[in-house]
Amino acid sequence: MKNVLHKKGDLIGDRYAIESDIGQGGMQEVYRARDKLLGREVALKVPKSSSAEKRFKRSAVLSGKVNHANVAKTLDYLEENKRFYLVEEMIEGCDLAQLLADYVPRVDPYVAARALHHLAKGVAASHHVDVVHRDLKPSNVMVVGGPSVASFKITDFGIAKMAEKEIGDAVEGGSAGLTASQTALGALPYMAPEMIEDLKQAGKPADIWALGAMTLELLTGTRPFGQGYKAVPAIMSAKLPDLPKNLVSNPQYSPLANEIYLIVQECMKKTPEDRLTADEVVEACEALCYNVSTREFGTIHSFNFKKYGFVRSEDPSKSDVFYHIDSVYGANTVTVGQRVWFSRYPGAPRDRAFPVVPAISEDPF
Repeated sequence: MKNVLHKKGDLIGDRYAIESDIGQGGMQEVYRARDKLLGREVALKVPKSSSAEKRFKRSAVLSGKVNHANVAKTLDYLEENKRFYLVEEMIEGCDLAQLLADYVPRVDPYVAARALHHLAKGVAASHHVDVVHRDLKPSNVMVVGGPSVASFKITDFGIAKMAEKEIGDAVEGGSAGLTASQTALGALPYMAPEMIEDLKQAGKPADIWALGAMTLELLTGTRPFGQGYKAVPAIMSAKLPDLPKNLVSNPQYSPLANEIYLIVQECMKKTPEDRLTADEVVEACEALCYNVSTREFGTIHSFNFKKYGFVRSEDPSKSDVFYHIDSVYGANTVTVGQRVWFSRYPGAPRDRAFPVVPAISEDPF
């Protein structure tokens, strides 16, 4: 059983009533709390260690400078009983790491384009006020609405600065340090080459690199350079893997996938000065054509002549939806009973599904 600092009913600052424990990472614990003054749900974050506490106030001030729809809003900061608290807007959904681990192993180019676009806008807003995240990774991105994918928000600007020392110590300590630090292990696959060479010198271009690395992971379901200490040589080479052939062979997906990959290449140049700026990434994304329809889950109900069939929605109030095998992303076949993630469009005599993405077999919730 994990240790938590607070339990349901605890009142922080005579204002925030703890309702439940949401989770914890290497640097912090996160709680759902009720703001009694304004009558709203908030996310209350508290550092787990004294070394993190020393950086918490400065981090809170930095994160409070960023105001954008694609960044989780910092609402308050307080100190009580020698503990430090950061209050953020409550985002209903899951983080990007959870989406990939629990729902779909990879997403189609339409969702990847939307994620890159939204996150680039959030990063641009932070860079405009000279705030650099330095720890962008899937667990620090919230998917608003969860698998329905309404929007994306960057979170934990306040925690990222605190993690800097732990990550730096781990990188300098080599394989032993990285193995011992869960914070560093989680950050490493998204770290730019200059961060590995000298973490303190990492600036805005490091955030752009991380955007590219996350986008490649979304498209392929794998981290572009692997993970753990063995990823370091690959990161330092800055040689990007090609997109898997099965992801770009389908003409319904290949044009957008290739356009995204071109942007990623410009985000992940080895020399920081050669990378796009956040504003330039936003501009490039604005030229992409991608849908923003909501997603739902269903199961393959029939598969006829290895070409088409019907998906049965997990929502009993919704009708079955027609699909064609060419609309299935990253797979040449499906099986009856297979779980999929799809968008629904009006059609006659049945609605139509596009795209259709193979999903994790069971909903974790």
